[in-house]
Amino acid sequence: MLGVTGLAAAKCGSRILPSSNRYLSSTTTRSQYSGQSGRFEPLRPPSPSSLGAPKPARSFQRTQKWLRRLLILSAIFGPIYLIDDYVYAAGIRRSLKTFGLGLLVAADYKLNFRPNPILPITIGTTSGDRPQEDGEGIPELHRRNAERLFNLLRQNGGLYLKIGQAIAMQSAVLPPEFQRMFARMFDDAPQDEWEAVEKVIRDDFGGRSVEEVFGVSFAGVEGKGVMERTARASASVAQVHWARLPDGREVAVKIQKPEIEKQIGWDLWAFKVVTKVYTLWFDLPLYSLVPFITERLRLETDFENEAKNSELMRRLVNEEPALRGRVYVPPVYHELSSRRVLTTEWIEGIRLWDKDAMTSPWLGGYGNGSAGVHGQQLDPPDMSEIRRELRENPNSQSLKPDRTGWKGRRGKGGLGLSTKDVMTTMVDLFSCQIFKWGVVHCDPHPGNIFIRRLPNGKPEVVLIDHGLYVYMSEKFRREYGQFWKALMTFDNKKISEVTSEWGIKAADLFASATLMRPYEGGGQDGYHKKMMRELEGMTPSERSYEMQKRMKQGIRDVLADEDKWPKELIFIGRNMRIVQGNNQYMGSPVNRVKMMGEWASRSLFEDRDLPWRQRLSNMWSHALFKAVLALTDVAFYFFKIRQWLGRGGGMEDEVEARMRDMAKEYGVELQHDLFEG
Repeated sequence: MLGVTGLAAAKCGSRILPSSNRYLSSTTTRSQYSGQSGRFEPLRPPSPSSLGAPKPARSFQRTQKWLRRLLILSAIFGPIYLIDDYVYAAGIRRSLKTFGLGLLVAADYKLNFRPNPILPITIGTTSGDRPQEDGEGIPELHRRNAERLFNLLRQNGGLYLKIGQAIAMQSAVLPPEFQRMFARMFDDAPQDEWEAVEKVIRDDFGGRSVEEVFGVSFAGVEGKGVMERTARASASVAQVHWARLPDGREVAVKIQKPEIEKQIGWDLWAFKVVTKVYTLWFDLPLYSLVPFITERLRLETDFENEAKNSELMRRLVNEEPALRGRVYVPPVYHELSSRRVLTTEWIEGIRLWDKDAMTSPWLGGYGNGSAGVHGQQLDPPDMSEIRRELRENPNSQSLKPDRTGWKGRRGKGGLGLSTKDVMTTMVDLFSCQIFKWGVVHCDPHPGNIFIRRLPNGKPEVVLIDHGLYVYMSEKFRREYGQFWKALMTFDNKKISEVTSEWGIKAADLFASATLMRPYEGGGQDGYHKKMMRELEGMTPSERSYEMQKRMKQGIRDVLADEDKWPKELIFIGRNMRIVQGNNQYMGSPVNRVKMMGEWASRSLFEDRDLPWRQRLSNMWSHALFKAVLALTDVAFYFFKIRQWLGRGGGMEDEVEARMRDMAKEYGVELQHDLFEG
C-alpha cells in the first residue's frame, strides 16, 4: 500500500517538475521502483548502464557547408555587384537581363512561330493562362514578345530607349503588335537630379562649378546670369536646361546623363551578342549591320561630334540659295561645350507636332515675326524681377520669360502658317541633304524640328539635335540619285543595275520600301496575285505564318550580299520614313515623291565633280524628267480635290493605303500614328 502511494506521489511530483527535468525525473522514477526490491528508494541516482550508450553532439555539417558556400559567393559576387553599381551603373546586370530575355524570346519564336504553336511561353507577360483563340497564334506570339522587349527597354533606359525608338520607326519590317507597343517609346524620359547634372559639368570642365563655367548665380547676384535647375526637356541620353548668360545670350545647355558613359560599353556589347545569336539561330543576315549601327549610336553620345555635325549643317544651309533664309541651324558655343555638354542658342518656337498653333491666325502684329528669327537676339527679360525671385526662393524653377504674346489675350492665336509651306521647306531640306550634299540628319522626328514665323509670313524651319548623321560617299550619293530618278521613270534596267551593284536581289521589294509605296514598274502584279491565290483556303493563323515566312525571305533577298550592301541605307530609309510620316500628319500638303525625284535629277547635273559633257547631258535629261513628273501632279491634285470634298484622304493617305495592302502580303501592317498624342 505504501509502495503504491509512493509511486502515485512520485508520478504527481513528476508532473509538476520543470520541462527541462522531465526526462531525468521519469528515468529516476523507473529506477527507484524497479521491481528488484519492490521498495521505494528516494534520491538514488540512476546507474550508468540504465542511461544507454552516449551519443555524439550534432555538428550541423550540411548547414556549415552551405554557409561556407554562401560566404565564398558573397566574397566573389559582392565586389562585382558593387563595381557594377558604381563603375558601370548596373551595366553588367542590364546585360545579363538582356541575354536572359533575348534567349526567352528566341525560344518562344523557335517553338511557336508556326500555324499551330507547340507550347506558348507566357513568362514575363500579361497573357497568363488565357485560352488561345483560333487565328490568334502568331499575332499573340508577336504581342507577348513585344511586351517583353518593351518592358526590358523601358526598364534599362539610356541607349536601350534609343534602340526602342529605332524599332518604333521601322514599321516597314515589323508586325503591328510591335508598332502599337513601341509607339510609347517617344514619351519623355525621366530627368536626373541636379546634383548628378552638376557633377558632369565639374568633371568635363576641370572641376569648375556651374556658376564658374556659365557665369550664373542661383542666389540672384547682380551682374551674373541665371540658369534653371529643372530641365525643360529630357530624352534617353541627355536633358536640356535654359540659361541666360551675363552677356544677355539665352542658351540651351544639353547635358548628358552621367550613367550613359558608364553603360554604353556594356549596352552595345549586349546588343552585338544578342544580334549575333539571332543571326545564327534564325538564319537572318542581320549581324553585318551591327558594327555600323553601334558606331552611329556611340557617336550620338559624343557631343563634340554633334557640334561638328551642327556647324557643318549650318554652313551648308547658309551656302545653299534654295534654303538660305528658310532653314535655320542654331550656332554652337564651343567655349561652353565639351564631350558631354553642348551649349547652343536657345530657340523660341513651336514643335512640328503642334499643328493647331502652327496654323491658327497670327495675332503678333503686322510685319512682325516670331522671337529670334534669323538668329536675332531675344528681347531681354526683367532681370531685376528674376533676381528678386531667386533671392526669395533660391529653388525657383520658372525663370525663363514667356514669349507667347502672338497667341493673343485669349491664347487662341497661332503662327498663321500654311502646312504646304512648312512641308515644302522640310522636304527641300532633307532632299538636299540626301541628293546634293550627302550629309544626312537621320533623326528628323517632330521633336527635333521647331517652326517660327518670318516677318513676311513664311515659315522658318529650325533643325536641332545633330547627333545621328550619316555621310554618303560621292559614288553612293550619285548612285542613289540615279536610283530615285529611275524609280520615277520606271527605268527597270537602271534599277537592276544599281541594286545589283549594292548586292540586292529583290529589286522590286527594295524599290517599294524606298518609295514608301508599291513600285508599279517591275511587272510584279502577276506575282502578287499568284501569291494571294496560294493563300486562299488557309486558316488565319496559317496565312499569317506563310506571309511572314515570305517577309523573312524578302529580308534575305534585300540583304543578299552583306559586303556590298550600303549600310547608310539603314539611316537614310529612317530619315525618309519620318519625313513621309510628317507629311501625312500634316494632311499630305505636298507631293513628296515628286519633289524628291526633282532633287535627285537636279543633283546629277549640278554635280561639279562630273565632266561638263556629262553635266550637259544630265541637264537635258532633267528638263525631260520634269515634264514627265508634271503628270504626277494630275494624280496629286485629284486626291487633293477629293480630300477637300471630304471624299477621302490626300495623296500620302492613298499611297499609305496601297502600301498597307502590299505589306499585308508579307505579313506586315504599317502604323503611322507614332507622333500623335
